[in-house]
Amino acid sequence: MTRRNSTSKRLKGRRVAMKTTSPGDPGAAGQGSGQDIESSKKPGVPQAAEKGPSAPVLPEKCPSGAKAHADIANFAARLKSCPVTKPVTKPSRIAFKPGFPAAWSAPEASGSGVSTEKSARAQDQPVEIEKPVYGGAFLARAEGKAVFVPLTLPGERVRVRITQSKSGYSTAELTEILNPSLQRILPACPHFGVCGGCNYQHTGYENQLAFKKEILRETLQRGGVEPPSEIGVISADPWVYRNRIRVAFDAAGNPGYRGRRSNAIVPIRECPIAAPLLFKAANAVAEILQRVPENLRPTELQLFCNPDESALLATFFAAESAGVRLEPLARALQEQIPALQSAELASGGRPGHPPRTLAKWGASSIRYAAAGFDYRVDQGAFFQVNRWLVDALVESVTVGQTGKLAWDLFAGVGLFARKLTGRFERVVAVESAPPAANALEANLNGTTGTAVRAATLDFLRNAPEGDQPGLIVVDPPRTGLDAEITTLLAGIAAPTLVYVSCDPATLARDLRALIASGYRNESVTLADLFPQTFHLETVVHLSRN
Repeated sequence: MTRRNSTSKRLKGRRVAMKTTSPGDPGAAGQGSGQDIESSKKPGVPQAAEKGPSAPVLPEKCPSGAKAHADIANFAARLKSCPVTKPVTKPSRIAFKPGFPAAWSAPEASGSGVSTEKSARAQDQPVEIEKPVYGGAFLARAEGKAVFVPLTLPGERVRVRITQSKSGYSTAELTEILNPSLQRILPACPHFGVCGGCNYQHTGYENQLAFKKEILRETLQRGGVEPPSEIGVISADPWVYRNRIRVAFDAAGNPGYRGRRSNAIVPIRECPIAAPLLFKAANAVAEILQRVPENLRPTELQLFCNPDESALLATFFAAESAGVRLEPLARALQEQIPALQSAELASGGRPGHPPRTLAKWGASSIRYAAAGFDYRVDQGAFFQVNRWLVDALVESVTVGQTGKLAWDLFAGVGLFARKLTGRFERVVAVESAPPAANALEANLNGTTGTAVRAATLDFLRNAPEGDQPGLIVVDPPRTGLDAEITTLLAGIAAPTLVYVSCDPATLARDLRALIASGYRNESVTLADLFPQTFHLETVVHLSRN
């Protein structure tokens, strides 16, 4: 039986939008956009020029503890005081100082504009911004050559400085906006433009969705896949949605993110897309580290919380030789952040190679209420990052699916598999990463589901013949499916295959192969799990006779 607690009921009350628009709809074209003249926020639909971009207002209901709720209320009040809904009424120039500060100022206000050196000015060139491209930049052309420029909007005429030139394209930095778009608005975050976390805060959220739909459609078409006439959209409130962050500490002990233009640490005072508890905990750690000798300090910190911010996992990263002592650090943090339930000290780690655990403190996991269940999530296990959209994502993947046997490949902690156990006689969930596999076994205990500890490729190579699933769900990493995996899936020929992707380019590559093997593309849904950034999630339903 499924279990719902008060938290999941409150989450269900949040505004979650699910809609479809055709290419002919104004919102699908992703045409003109802009920001408030002295601001910087994200692109919106063309009508925004007439209606004015929508303000980034936090939801009325926000699951949180009492203290975190107060933090959110204060943040909402601050956002409401920002003149983010005022559209540009007159074209005006906006200049940027070298290094692109977060505060955008007109030349007459700053007295300097861009560089005063004639040699530097001579390197600048005017371009017209055409459209958004995957990765966060926008396309322009100079002498017929593609130029990718961040922090701009379609329809704007700007000056740029080339920072890298290759045979087929160039990258550039914005130095001056000659004609700003009407969709340009004030960014909610004071660090936007310098911090590397967000790409689209300089325009409204509806415009962001239009951009992402345009990018998704074009990427699929360029990859040889024709998407359906309608692309569905799942979206929710675009602020304080992240349940996980990772910060680094600079030489002074300040927490920060990596910079947009370099790997340097940008000290961060606040993060409007993160759950308030996360940055409160990061700042608490920074305060604690001021009392710790530099050679005994961790270099980075990863934090993960459940949707109502009542439970927190912390992972400290340091070199093995650093001599960091976890227990006093964790106890000091728990005194300030009672929600802390688990902490680990780890070293190293890169894609395909998990970090090495050096020490543990407290519990090994927390409970995460989502989609009608309480999931166990262990230290180091993957879980979807948008706390407002987990339920809608699960429903998008599993809606209408019933039968005898379902496979969930790259299953993680069993986000989809647990839901499928109520709809299929048997569910096989496959996961190879130890932290996720441990939680997967616990989450499927007592259900019709079976957890298999194996890499997806190994599982498919040894899959028993004659035991064909009616449904296969795949949720691979950014690199997509291995070519052999795609071939094996085509051979198994399950009647329904649902592909959950976090990279449209690898999605297009894999879909092309699956469709060539006999699958039909039934639906494509954009799940905007990462508002304010260029990242996008896609759910594709495929079928075959």
